[in-house]
Amino acid sequence: MLSERSIPVIRATLPAVGAALDEITGRFYAGMFDAHPELLRDVFNRGNQANGEQRQALAGSIAAFATMLVERPDARPDAMLARIANKHAALGITPDQYKIVHDHLFAAIVDVLGDAITPPVAAAWEEVYWLMANALIAAEAALYRQAGFPDGRTWRRMEIVERHEETPDAISLSLRPADGSPTPSFRPGQYVSVQIELPDGARQIRQYSLSCAPSRPLWRITVKRVLDGTAPDGEVSTWLHRHAAVGDQLTVSAPFGDLVLPDGDGPLLLASAGIGVTPMLAMLAHLATTASTRRVTVVHADRSRTDHPHRDEQRSLVAALPHATLQLWYEEADPDVLAGGDGIASTGRVDIGSLALPDGLTAYLCGPMPFMRAVRGDLLRRGLPAAAIHYEVFGPDLWLGQQ
Repeated sequence: MLSERSIPVIRATLPAVGAALDEITGRFYAGMFDAHPELLRDVFNRGNQANGEQRQALAGSIAAFATMLVERPDARPDAMLARIANKHAALGITPDQYKIVHDHLFAAIVDVLGDAITPPVAAAWEEVYWLMANALIAAEAALYRQAGFPDGRTWRRMEIVERHEETPDAISLSLRPADGSPTPSFRPGQYVSVQIELPDGARQIRQYSLSCAPSRPLWRITVKRVLDGTAPDGEVSTWLHRHAAVGDQLTVSAPFGDLVLPDGDGPLLLASAGIGVTPMLAMLAHLATTASTRRVTVVHADRSRTDHPHRDEQRSLVAALPHATLQLWYEEADPDVLAGGDGIASTGRVDIGSLALPDGLTAYLCGPMPFMRAVRGDLLRRGLPAAAIHYEVFGPDLWLGQQ
């Protein structure tokens, strides 16, 4: 909780700081990477730095946290903090790195806002920062303990035992511990980090959802190659597509992520687009292996049938559940896919208005941001409470300041 003396200071300065946050975070990252190039080389996603998405996500999280402190002082954005903490744990973030972030962030704030940062203003924003940082440090420590790695060293070597071409631009890799130990369990919907040493010596990290049932003796990740012509975007996925082979070893983290299948028997909506199908596959596989009788509506959107990763597997898993239905939408018309029917694709974009939404529904979304924005907006207009809508983002969460 923010102190009484700091609340009016933050309330008065939040508009100015918020308006300058994009410039502040830009200077912050430039200064921090100049002083600590190893962070850009081995921790931060260079693609997201190049396109500015990481900067936007940091600005959104700071603004959201500060706004909640002054507008709802008795509340805390636990969903936002949990999402960030899981991403940090998957990267192996340590408490000492928060001091590095603090020093460079506040240097950037002073650099941008100058004389407006008086000692009382600086003290109030210091309080905001450490409230958020300490909450994340505590949450990350709990995640490390739950994973069985209280020191935060969650990395292990995993051997590739299977590789499959799922679509022209998506491969799946099945993994097992290289030391012969049992494959750890995970919660359906979680992801792991994969660290790859690239030709320039950088050890870049990316997250990939586990796309199989937790009961399976192997982990499986599905990697879509990112090819948008913007270097260094897609450098890890491209490396895996070109080089990952059966018998090779990868450095992989413990499973993390807060988009996980809940216990209970309430109805579910699993809505995905593109490679966002992967956490939904783990949820469906878990439901199928446990003979669940839950009512499950599965929605998936893609460019075309050939672009749909694990299409046949998804259809088989839905068919194995007695109260599950599958609705597919493909942007490209396919003469071999007729519109209508259970599990047969319609042409165009997802139409939430055509779905029956039972009482007590919990929705899970994963896919590109425009898809999730559209589906979430449609669900809210249909009367589903915001608290019943959960999502996963591959990359920086640009929704952080809007939840």
